Amino acid sequence: MDRIAGSLYGLAFGDALGKPTEFLTVEEIDEMFGPSGPDDLDGDPALVTDDTQMALAVAWALHDAESYTADALEPRLRERFVAWAHSPENDRAPGMTCLRAVGGLAEGLPWVEATIAGSKGCGANMRVTPVGLLPGLDLDVLAGVSQLQAAMTHGHPTALAASELTAYATRLLVDGLDLAGVPAALLARCRDQRSAYREDWLGTLWKSPGATTPADFIARGWDECADVLERLVAVLALPDDGQDACLATGEAWIAEEALATGLYCAIRHADDPVRALVRAARTSGDSDSIAALAGAFAGAAHGVEAWPADWVARIEYRDQLAALASGGRA
Repeated sequence: MDRIAGSLYGLAFGDALGKPTEFLTVEEIDEMFGPSGPDDLDGDPALVTDDTQMALAVAWALHDAESYTADALEPRLRERFVAWAHSPENDRAPGMTCLRAVGGLAEGLPWVEATIAGSKGCGANMRVTPVGLLPGLDLDVLAGVSQLQAAMTHGHPTALAASELTAYATRLLVDGLDLAGVPAALLARCRDQRSAYREDWLGTLWKSPGATTPADFIARGWDECADVLERLVAVLALPDDGQDACLATGEAWIAEEALATGLYCAIRHADDPVRALVRAARTSGDSDSIAALAGAFAGAAHGVEAWPADWVARIEYRDQLAALASGGRA
């Protein structure tokens, strides 16, 4: 439970730290915060972005679902995503892919028609880590849930694979795997799952232009994830240059890069979780999503004690985070 709480809070803390630095260059960030980057939350409450809002939507959908099947979970995810889209608090530069897809969900379209088939934006996996926090969840179910919640807005196979890997990484860390061991475990998952299309969760999503079979469709996603994970392994073998993490593994506007760059920051600062978030927020790419994932990974590895107590007291949505963290499942 301590690691579950650590991951939930860590995602929100990273999101809040990266909120003011998204869309800025590193030079502009340094002018605003100094060369060490933003190292404290701003405000009471410290505001988050749509990353945390949508992660909470996924977490509450899981909490409310009668069972973890596609038929039971899809209505709960739809309900929570639509409520997020219509909320007056949805004013944090939400992604257009999510807004467009959720607009179709609100109209009652089947999700395979509402989703944006060509999108693999990081909106697919910046919200998925609560799936990895479900205690004892069968790995096939973890895979199905992770991919379904992504597919409802982002229909590209890489969005699906990256979302499963993001939740799987969180699960491995909660279960005690060291941060340094995560990239190899994820690469093994890419190899094992390369041709596994989960039709009971995804239905006819695979019938997109260029795909000849379900296995062909999903293999593209796993291959793109494997490529960026191999790049992650290669750069981690080199001394840390202390520079913009996006130069190592990508700017993270797309799902596989968000996974890799968030992991890069968490692993580079495995002994200093707060520093991992600062490194992630001081980036030229999708800083809030990078920092949110870095925080989810670092918190899963270290537990809630890794974070400053005053952050816990000041973060926006702290009541929801506390309720989910203490409820036995996220």
